[in-house]
Amino acid sequence: MKEVYLDNAATSRVKPDNVLEAMNNYLTNIGCSPGRGGYECSLQASRIVLNTRLAFADFFNVNSSEQIIFSHNITHGLNYALKGLLSEGDHVITTSIEHNAVVRPLKGLEEAGIIEVDYISCDEAGILDPEDVEKAVCDNTKLLVTTHASNIIGTLTPVQQLGKIADKHGLYFILDTAQTAGIYDLDFADLKLDVLAFTGHKGLLGPTGTGGLAVSKEVAQEMEPLIEGGTGSISDKEYQPDFLPDKFESGTMNTVGLAGLKAGIEFIKEQGLKKIREHELELTDRLLQGLDAIEGIKIYGPKDTKLQTSTVSIDVADFDLGQLSFRLDDEYGIMTRSGLHCAPLAHKTIGSFPEGTLRFSIGYFNTAEEIDYTLETLEELMRTN
Repeated sequence: MKEVYLDNAATSRVKPDNVLEAMNNYLTNIGCSPGRGGYECSLQASRIVLNTRLAFADFFNVNSSEQIIFSHNITHGLNYALKGLLSEGDHVITTSIEHNAVVRPLKGLEEAGIIEVDYISCDEAGILDPEDVEKAVCDNTKLLVTTHASNIIGTLTPVQQLGKIADKHGLYFILDTAQTAGIYDLDFADLKLDVLAFTGHKGLLGPTGTGGLAVSKEVAQEMEPLIEGGTGSISDKEYQPDFLPDKFESGTMNTVGLAGLKAGIEFIKEQGLKKIREHELELTDRLLQGLDAIEGIKIYGPKDTKLQTSTVSIDVADFDLGQLSFRLDDEYGIMTRSGLHCAPLAHKTIGSFPEGTLRFSIGYFNTAEEIDYTLETLEELMRTN
């Protein structure tokens, strides 16, 4: 039976060879903690962390590598930023297509009576009108936080316009790039960002357990650390360092993960973002056209690769989507994801709540043959159901 992996919006399953080699090299030849000793293997581990930090600063066009903060994943990073920046009486603007990584921290602060939040409605295709965002700005608005692209239907957010609005009104601008980093161009300065949150295990082609933030120096100064502890620096003091990146990086680093993550960036640079993006979107066009030709399938979202990433969600008449996803895997080796995808607010926006959708998310290592096989399989299932 074939194996077709179409859940890259959750995690990129296939990793480049150099990612595996970098991680194996660390585990085999280094295996020490960075910043925790003066012996050679500890120094080598520290170089891995530093070089990965430098690679990200260059990749996102951030002035200083110290402005790159590593965390376990993007959810941790977003929690650091939101909870570290917001205080009583602050107002936040976000959208109706956010992932729970943004919604739940905000809801928690909102329920506690600490902040006020406006959830700006997108249309059923997930498209946001920047004017609606600007209309929501008020005297106590502190920050705007938004996803760069929906994890359900792939709809891209107009980040250029949002950055200008945030800059005009003196708001912090936080961007969740879980679905776009490693595929789309992300220029920290050009987008007028204050926080760029990223995860390593999706488009950046690194391992799970990696991610972090790129932060402006103003944010770094104001943001309070959520976790405090050993940093390997100023160990004679009983308080948390106030300098970057140590202020936000307590505890032993995931050095093996960062070794792989740096290799992922190297692979992306070698291939080129444009080539990666064009390949994914070409396959997405193929998938969208094929799905549109199958009677009984409803496609959510823009259905236009100029407006979306390579993530596509559908509903299928006369099928339980959970059972359909299981059958695609069990009988045909096609791996998809069904349900609410940790984004119930977004499903309410597009009209698929509470059932959810069946999601296909294409990655760089997918092929046209795999897309055709998936479409043929869906047609067969529709005929024989």
